[in-house]
Amino acid sequence: MTSTEELRDRVAAQLTRARARSVALTDAVDDDDLVRQHSKLMSPLVWDLAHIGNQEELWLVRDVGGREPVRADIDELYDAFKHARAVRPELPLLGPAEARRYVGEVRDKVFDVLERVPLEGDRLVDGGFAFGMIVQHEQQHDETMLATHQLRVGPPVLHAPPPPAGGPVGPAEVLVPGGPFTMGTSTEAWALDNERPAHQAFTRPFFIDTAPVTNRAYAEFIADGGYTDPRWWSEAGWAHARKASLEAPRFWLREGDRWYRQAFGVVAPLVDDQPVVHVCYYEAEAYARWAGKRLPTEVEWEKAARFDPATGRSRRYPWGDEEPTEAHANLGQRHLSPAPVGAYPAGASPLGVHQLIGDVWEWTSSDFHGYTGFEVFPYAEYSQVFFGSDYKVLRGGSFGTDPAAVRATFRNWDFPIRRQIFAGFRCARDAAPQELA
Repeated sequence: MTSTEELRDRVAAQLTRARARSVALTDAVDDDDLVRQHSKLMSPLVWDLAHIGNQEELWLVRDVGGREPVRADIDELYDAFKHARAVRPELPLLGPAEARRYVGEVRDKVFDVLERVPLEGDRLVDGGFAFGMIVQHEQQHDETMLATHQLRVGPPVLHAPPPPAGGPVGPAEVLVPGGPFTMGTSTEAWALDNERPAHQAFTRPFFIDTAPVTNRAYAEFIADGGYTDPRWWSEAGWAHARKASLEAPRFWLREGDRWYRQAFGVVAPLVDDQPVVHVCYYEAEAYARWAGKRLPTEVEWEKAARFDPATGRSRRYPWGDEEPTEAHANLGQRHLSPAPVGAYPAGASPLGVHQLIGDVWEWTSSDFHGYTGFEVFPYAEYSQVFFGSDYKVLRGGSFGTDPAAVRATFRNWDFPIRRQIFAGFRCARDAAPQELA
């Protein structure tokens, strides 16, 4: 049982760690870069920074703390639903120095609120939920800012050691048994509304790739004419591939017969055994069909990640219930690329599936919907407004996802055309009757 003081300490540490990352991502560039829009798909970095502070003010200073507003006059500027990313540079945004002062003042008030508010007795604060929600929000925007850095043109400004070397992972695919399992959660204190409630889900037996699809495997798809053969593409996917002139994953460059990848201002030869990254849903879907497989459903992905056949229970993470460590997964921007396949044997699931958490977000074939029994909490704009067939679910987190913002129940979603996100995939297939004998 965690005491209230231990919980306060944990919350404070998570808030501090998230802010250190935000500062590192924004201090890495000069003020001109902070206010520049590096892509119409992304906000200027200075918008993300002030938005982080504004959300923190709205929920923790005003709502939880009951304090007077710090800057009520800027709420509309930093409302993500009122202004599309493409037009945000035209708004009268806070400048870099003013944004930094603002988020600093808000954080000072938040720490005062944290010291005084009881972390029980109200659903918004039970278990530190509102604080955890804000930690996750900041870390999610930090990953968004990392994606903006990837789109930035100029000399490298971010640096990190290379990921660990890969290793053997066993067979290419793993059989996941059919039957029920517990999906979602009703007990994870900081789980967001779309992860809830825990419920029984069912799958038929299926095979899932032991590891994400690698650059080497994806290059074979390209070499076999994958981008020029409509047989492998859905109607919507083929139409998008033609319209967008897709020829390879985003940031891949070809020189002669060799592929290179541009990452955070550095162009280097493609690392064959790293998971492919920066592919959209339609590309993943086409590769899977070319390979004689399909993308896993969201239910299948979570079963592969959580189900322990020895006990029949669902774990918090593939490796167990303990929080991720550097031995389990490539998370938290420790490295600036996915790690080679087999780099994290300690993170494998009981069934032997590797790298389900970290490295690359994994596209699933599922549309984004609420579970049966879904309840909006604490606001509809986090999840519910996105429900429907426009968005596909991604699972597992990437090398740019912080451990506080991912778990085996965590659900991400995006448009199927998106490629600037750190997304890859693995394949699945139905199990034939003779394979179950």
